[in-house]
Amino acid sequence: MAQTQQQETGLALFNKTITNPKTQEYLSQVLGERKGSFVNNLTALVANEASLQKCLPLTVMFAALKATALNMPLDKSLGMAFVIPYKDNKNNVTVAQFQIGYKGFKQLALRSGMFAIIPNATDVKEGELLSRNRLSGECKFQFIDNDVERSKKKTIGYASYFKLLNGAESTLYMSTEELEAHALRYSQTYRSKDPKIKSSSKWTTDFSDMASKTVIKLNLSRNAPLSVELQDAIKADQSIQFDKDDTRYLDSDKQEEIDLEKAQAVAEKFADFEDVTNQQQ
Repeated sequence: MAQTQQQETGLALFNKTITNPKTQEYLSQVLGERKGSFVNNLTALVANEASLQKCLPLTVMFAALKATALNMPLDKSLGMAFVIPYKDNKNNVTVAQFQIGYKGFKQLALRSGMFAIIPNATDVKEGELLSRNRLSGECKFQFIDNDVERSKKKTIGYASYFKLLNGAESTLYMSTEELEAHALRYSQTYRSKDPKIKSSSKWTTDFSDMASKTVIKLNLSRNAPLSVELQDAIKADQSIQFDKDDTRYLDSDKQEEIDLEKAQAVAEKFADFEDVTNQQQ
């Protein structure tokens, strides 16, 4: 049934789903007066992104709702939040995954009002890391001032730093090898043996951005007091939501925690929803 549903996806199906009375009623309950602008913006986004038209429409909608809940624009040029198509080979469907960019985490930290210096990240070039205390996590750097000379050096890692209003500071450094291992552990697309799938991973196309995001996110989650909004963002990042009670993390080792029977029922639940849609056209 999942295969049939995948063949039927497209802009027309998305439009049917988003205008379905059940969908409209749910969006009214969740968004209130903001429903109209949400639907218009989301419809325009999908219309302009052919890759999103291949996704199960409800996963696109719920990903966009996560961005709205966090007050994050989905404009790629801003780099705060993204809706990423993800091929779920297990269920033979393409779904939409919500991802937060490193600029998004910086924005959320700024909103919290707890930081004297908001979390930042930088690449670290060969010769810039002077020492690293693996017990305390303390690192000492001497960064090259000349940008031209610096650009010629090999990148050996990435570092994140923040300072709280109470004076507490935290630096997290990860080598490129550690970040590579992180990507291979948590991204199924990046560790795929299929070159086409691997090439679609953001770890392949935007390694620097993903590395910056990773050191900022880990530094925050491990060492910073987290506002409710930051907690919600960390939970929402890399999630795929099929309905209001079904959120999963297909692109990480968390997939092992999924109830297989529940996973198999996803396509059937969506098909049931589409049956209602068709009956009401």
